[in-house]
Amino acid sequence: MAKKLLMIVAVAGLMSFIWLNAVNSADETQKPNNLQVQIDAVKAAIPKFSVPMREVGDRFQNMYFAAQGGNWGLAAYMSKYMNSAMNPAKLTKPAEYPAWAGFYNNTFAKVNEAITAQDFKSFEKTYSDAINRCNACHGVMGYGFIKVIKQNTASDLGVEYNLKSKATDVPK
Repeated sequence: MAKKLLMIVAVAGLMSFIWLNAVNSADETQKPNNLQVQIDAVKAAIPKFSVPMREVGDRFQNMYFAAQGGNWGLAAYMSKYMNSAMNPAKLTKPAEYPAWAGFYNNTFAKVNEAITAQDFKSFEKTYSDAINRCNACHGVMGYGFIKVIKQNTASDLGVEYNLKSKATDVPK
């Protein structure tokens, strides 16, 4: 948790630094106080698709081990924040974001239903289907060299995946 908080602080600092440098080095024909120049500078510092997708990948992998261990609250939490991780793409990649939203709201809905039902057999099937759909989407979008697999271990080894919990334990 401390590692993620430190990362957030570091990213915020980096974004501030980039924003200030972008505004200060704006073309002489553009006034540094021009609101659009400032907006563009901030937007340029926000992660596009690849950075949030790394977090999606880690949470997706962790979700499997949480469900397998009966930690349904953690599985639901991973899914919820996996989706939230893609929010920057709404702004930075508005043409590509609908593909993610469609995947999460439609295809991934079945995984979420299995989590809510706390049904590992259904979860495992829908999770495997989601992996296949991820790989198909990567191919269609020109990223066929990115192939998702189910890892042998969780991405984050500092979490107790076997802690028994309910999917409804996640605060709204």
